[in-house]
Amino acid sequence: MPDTRKIVIGHFIRTVRSLDINTTTNAAKKDANTPDVILLLVTLILVTVGTAMIYSSSSILAMEKFKDGQFFLKKHLFFVFAGLVIMIVMTKIPYEQLKKLAYPGVIVSVVLLLLLFIPHVGVKRGGATRWLNLGVFSFQVTELVKVAMVLFLAHLLTRKARHLKKFSRGVLVPLSVTAVVMGLIILQPDFGTVVIIMSILLLMLSLAGSRITHLVFLGAAFIPVGIWLIMSKGYRMARLTAFLDPWKDADNTGFQLIQSLISFGSGGVTGQGIGDGMQKLFYLPEPHTDFILAVIAEESGFIGVTIIIFMFIFFLLRGFMIAFRAPNLFGTLLAAGLTMLITMQAFINIAGVMGLIPLKGLALPFLSYGGTSFVMSMMTVGILLNISTQRT
Repeated sequence: MPDTRKIVIGHFIRTVRSLDINTTTNAAKKDANTPDVILLLVTLILVTVGTAMIYSSSSILAMEKFKDGQFFLKKHLFFVFAGLVIMIVMTKIPYEQLKKLAYPGVIVSVVLLLLLFIPHVGVKRGGATRWLNLGVFSFQVTELVKVAMVLFLAHLLTRKARHLKKFSRGVLVPLSVTAVVMGLIILQPDFGTVVIIMSILLLMLSLAGSRITHLVFLGAAFIPVGIWLIMSKGYRMARLTAFLDPWKDADNTGFQLIQSLISFGSGGVTGQGIGDGMQKLFYLPEPHTDFILAVIAEESGFIGVTIIIFMFIFFLLRGFMIAFRAPNLFGTLLAAGLTMLITMQAFINIAGVMGLIPLKGLALPFLSYGGTSFVMSMMTVGILLNISTQRT
């Protein structure tokens, strides 16, 4: 009888341990398959704030131009719906499947960039030809190109990871393709996007295992090229001089920056109140697009701007956390590149609007009005969320 009791008790203990192990394993699997909630929450907060501020900053302008104060809001709500749908779809597509789009994506990007130079196909706005005329709406090509380049570089660098220590076998091909794309973009012209793509290339080469000497060489080579690009165009030099001394030409090249700084100054700590800002009343040009942070600064003050900056810092941290937890090199490179794409554009916009660097004409992700930029940003978040479900 004692032996029978021992057998029964031993069997019971083994069963309990087995159930505990299975429960722990299932919980771990469930946790691993859950998208990054913090990244999603940060994104939704930024989208909500952006929607409210687009209405606040554009209603007077919309009434003046279109006799409808909700004109831009209605269009943006459509973009929000489309962006959310695309984000959800991308969370369901295993990111490994995106490898199939890497090479076709970069080919389509080059073709679309070339189409911009065809008369009546490429649309010129503000001195730059960045939009394709699709009849009903226009499409900003560089927003697609940036995502396509990240996907292409992630796939190519993963395949060439063993050869990245050698410049000719590992670095030359991705560098050459990137140079061609950047060359077409600079012809639009769009210097800000070129800076972002080059920075992403250096980051992804570093994470993939390229030599430090190669990275230093590429970075050092880009500096004189960048200086030459700035000095070769009068409007870039004008932006530089306006950044150094905006009051020297307050009615022309320095006008935008001065109005932006006035917005920050008048907002104080707590702001004038949502909807009560004055700079959007035809003082600040296009307040609902690139300069939306200036409106946020005036209406919600230092506190509001600080919250926005911290939201993007959280996005950066969570994005890189997803990258370093990815199960393979492709996932790491893809997540890191997409995170860099969103946050670098955000910080360039923020710094430019605050007068810390020359203006670059880049939208503020999730906040600025602009259909192509918004939808592509939401697609980027969807890919990041999918990668987060595959973490190790």
